[in-house]
Amino acid sequence: MVSQRFKVQSFGQWCICKQVREFGLQVVCQISQLDACCTPNAGARVDRPCRIGFRCLLEDLLIGCRLKIFVPIAFLAFTIMVPVNWTNNTLEHSGLTFSDIDKLSISNIPNGSLRFWTHLIMAYAFTFWTCYVLKREYEIVASMRLHFLASEQRRPDQFTVLVKNVPPDPDESISELVEHFFLVNHPEHYLSHQVVYNANKLSELVNEKKKIQNWLDYYQNKYERNPSKRPLLKMGFLGLWGESVDAVDFYTAKTERLSRDISLEREKITSNPKSIMAAAFVSFKTRWGAAVCAQTQQCRNPTIWLTEWAPEPRDVYWENLSIPFVFLTIRRLIVAVAFFFLTFFFVIPIAIVQSLANIESIEKALPFLKPIIEVKVIKSFIQGFLPGIALKIFLLFLPTILMIMSKFEGFISLSALERRSASRYYFFQFINVFLGSIITGTAFQQLNNFIHQSTNEIPKTIGASIPMKATFFITYIMVDGWAGVAAEILRLKPLIIYHLKNFFFVKTEKDREEAMDPGTIGFNTGEPQIQLYFLLGLVYAIVTPILLPFIIVFFALAFVVFRHQIINVYNQEYESAAAYWPDVHLRIIVALIISQLLLMGLLSTKEAASSTPLLITLPVLTIWFHRFCKGRYEPAFVRNPLQEAMMKDTLERAREPNLNLKGFLQNAYIHPVFKSADDDKIDVVMEEWEEEPSLIATKRTSKRSTPLSSKHGRSSFSSPEANKERSKT
Repeated sequence: MVSQRFKVQSFGQWCICKQVREFGLQVVCQISQLDACCTPNAGARVDRPCRIGFRCLLEDLLIGCRLKIFVPIAFLAFTIMVPVNWTNNTLEHSGLTFSDIDKLSISNIPNGSLRFWTHLIMAYAFTFWTCYVLKREYEIVASMRLHFLASEQRRPDQFTVLVKNVPPDPDESISELVEHFFLVNHPEHYLSHQVVYNANKLSELVNEKKKIQNWLDYYQNKYERNPSKRPLLKMGFLGLWGESVDAVDFYTAKTERLSRDISLEREKITSNPKSIMAAAFVSFKTRWGAAVCAQTQQCRNPTIWLTEWAPEPRDVYWENLSIPFVFLTIRRLIVAVAFFFLTFFFVIPIAIVQSLANIESIEKALPFLKPIIEVKVIKSFIQGFLPGIALKIFLLFLPTILMIMSKFEGFISLSALERRSASRYYFFQFINVFLGSIITGTAFQQLNNFIHQSTNEIPKTIGASIPMKATFFITYIMVDGWAGVAAEILRLKPLIIYHLKNFFFVKTEKDREEAMDPGTIGFNTGEPQIQLYFLLGLVYAIVTPILLPFIIVFFALAFVVFRHQIINVYNQEYESAAAYWPDVHLRIIVALIISQLLLMGLLSTKEAASSTPLLITLPVLTIWFHRFCKGRYEPAFVRNPLQEAMMKDTLERAREPNLNLKGFLQNAYIHPVFKSADDDKIDVVMEEWEEEPSLIATKRTSKRSTPLSSKHGRSSFSSPEANKERSKT
């Protein structure tokens, strides 16, 4: 057994180290990133951010879970279902055009055949196995999350709560009101607070100054290399023509002007009460106190003094903190309507492309291309790869659009933005890629039939279309999945972008470092894509099992490639400690239910009505299973147990009795523009953190009955009776 224990900076790194310790292997940190994240238990802190975070869960558990599910399913499907489908001659006597893939599908079973009982039994077997694996994975992830939270190092978000919708008060400022409220209602645990400023304009000025400073550094370096010639800058369009001026003097003057504007804007923000938003980051002396505040209702009015766990400081999306709480509902309604139109109108171009991908449709629309289309190579390309490539092109810009929508909604953390974008991306792909390709694949007219038919007929229509689209989804998996994994390991796109930036935009070493930044692995795009393949695997496991090997190959390649990329390439933007797993589990359950409903619709078209009552039981059992997991395991991802918080607080007090927690927290939730400003005198902003946690001299008459005295002047929080007693003495 390994003699040393390891402190870790991220959930994914903790998972890896835990596996190493359990197997008793000698830990040899040959990878530099792994070595930087795993430090011996000597109190050493890692300054460089760890690359391995919650995304280790994405590739290790998300992809690994699917391999655990689909490998046994594929074995059963090929040993039992494929022989049952293949040993029929239904398609040969039907007079229809078919391929060998169709002979392996459920389409080769005659209507009303007793062989459908095999598919019914396999549907139960696949469902039970999937639920069993999901339960085990949920249990493992929940346990690992709790152990990681108990073993990780001290972080500011463990002690901090975000308070929103602070009610306005005519007698007190937001800062005074927040301090007074928490000193009264959390007197033993309140430590300090930091109000939220609307610093978006200041942030724009700071970003503009960084760009100008970068140009100034470039021209100064250029002048230092050749002191005999001052660099000149033309003032016309794109610097191509116009009056020539000294570049160093021009950008120096511009930098000084921006510095003055930044100082004035900072002073305006800190002195103007309207710049303070009705929100604050409130820190507590203990994790237990923060957990109590974050997980309880603070006021009898449930719409004010709303508390939630503060995001990790690097996870905060500062621009959205300035959005008033009352506007959030309106913004989300606007985005919901926009997303509805984006989703359901996007099916029109996809339907056109899918219809034109049909040879007969192309020849009918463009008859002069018939001699070219009939060429065997071109015909095979149109039938095989054209639909998948066209669909991939349509989806290229979708993640950016969805992220813009999420930002407009007002989420205050990067993790929440990615979480919402991932949910919408999955729903979009389900509607347009899965259902859109199935419904509109054969002919564009099917879409009109689908819209005008009754609700009861929809599962039948979709179910009947599923076997016909197996070839399309196989090519889609190869074009999008296999090729996507290959592109991920080659990273041709980032390489090309880097060289373009290096040629056109890189002026200083700082620019080169930014151009070389690999970024982070996108949860909002990677996870929905994996979930789509999981949906395809569950749907076609019963209908066309030949698709399963393509799914397994994708997951195996993705498992190896993404593990390598996460450890060696990508940076970690924030740490969520596997908080996304409930969303992942929910989408798997939804995919399982969809596969069951579509199988029910397909069998109803095959005159296997006797199987319908038994198939209805499957969605009911799956929903019950989800409710069980939600009640048993999800609380570990939503709430922080008070017992764990108290244990960690007790251990910390015993190990570090002289810990200066206020010094540790005082700069954590200061807006970055205040930290990066040239002027280090940010006393006005830091004032809330440096004051002693005492009751303030409130001006509100309604609060003067509080039975605690104030250290500030004549005003107090004592009761009238206590004041009379004090006047007598």
